[in-house]
Amino acid sequence: MEVTPNAYTLVIDELGNHYAEFDFSGQTAGTTQIVKIDYRVAVNELDYDLSGCQGELPEVFVQPELHIESANPQIVALANDLSKGKDTVCQQVRAFYDFIGDKLVYTYNGSNWGAQSALGPMGADCTEYADLLVALGRAKGIPARYFEGLLYLENGTDTLAKTEHAWADVYMPSVGWVALDPTLGRLPVNRGTYFAHYTPDHIIVTMGPNPSVLRGSSYWTHLYWPGNSTRIQVSGEWKIELADKVVH
Repeated sequence: MEVTPNAYTLVIDELGNHYAEFDFSGQTAGTTQIVKIDYRVAVNELDYDLSGCQGELPEVFVQPELHIESANPQIVALANDLSKGKDTVCQQVRAFYDFIGDKLVYTYNGSNWGAQSALGPMGADCTEYADLLVALGRAKGIPARYFEGLLYLENGTDTLAKTEHAWADVYMPSVGWVALDPTLGRLPVNRGTYFAHYTPDHIIVTMGPNPSVLRGSSYWTHLYWPGNSTRIQVSGEWKIELADKVVH
């Protein structure tokens, strides 16, 4: 990782997310300050064996929170209904995943309206798809986590990352944390590709739908204090440069 300018404070939140905090209070009016953060990362493809799926579940990531309304009566009732006749956690999670793919209507909204709103008539995008999957799991006591990051789709797209994609992972007994992308898996042809399969086009940036440092915002955000932030203009973009690919 390389950050310029290098005069910043590293902030780490309760979920382990890292932030660079800059102080531009001495910046002269009408001038521009460029912030550049370069990362070199290795992204792996992961497949999971769900043939066992028996054992204890840890008591972590099972509580309701903002956007993850796992104690909402409608979500609890739906989780109970979808779980009927499903003997294992893996089967229950697959039922949640299939329901989301079959029933939700994708509509980009640019915000995170939360899990409960995904069941209404307004539609949902990747944030609500992930919210609902996490909430259904937590409603049954199944640990589930929410991620935001970059989605890089190389085949048939441009070479830039798609910003603000969201997905989830769920803790499966005897397996551990298992990745799921209910948004890309909503089409029947893709359903199996994004269940218990971490494709190497997902790059994690933050964990959690509302990390405390961001105060309910997404990772692509900026906070100003003190004073009137409307006087400050900010522009920025994500760019990915591919290094040599290594196949194992």
